[in-house]
Amino acid sequence: MFNKKNENFEKADTIIGQAIKVKGNFNGHGNVIVEGIIEGNLKTSGSVVINDKAKIFANVDAKSAKIGGEINGNVKITNHLQIMSSAKIVGDIECSSISIEQGAIINGKCVMASEQKHETHNTEHTTKLDVA
Repeated sequence: MFNKKNENFEKADTIIGQAIKVKGNFNGHGNVIVEGIIEGNLKTSGSVVINDKAKIFANVDAKSAKIGGEINGNVKITNHLQIMSSAKIVGDIECSSISIEQGAIINGKCVMASEQKHETHNTEHTTKLDVA
């Protein structure tokens, strides 16, 4: 599924291969491709690609993401989140925009956070009733 070059990446700073299992939190600033297993939070200011065989057992926090594997944890994406048909997410999702392919499994709530904060105005309406 992901054998083609990932279009959204000019370069991958870190690749966690299929034979790799990371235990503990993973923090970075660049683009990350995950093909293996991570047991700990994954946080980067760059983009993340989670390939179809990858498994993450913790939270994911990134600028943008393309998910094809399994995540057991919350997903927080600043920009766009692309969920592929092979993806399985058990946890809550927060992102600015999202695309989901048919066949993806999501078990949790999704919150779309706009980059612009909207002001809310509380107005009170009073109606006078005459009771006879």
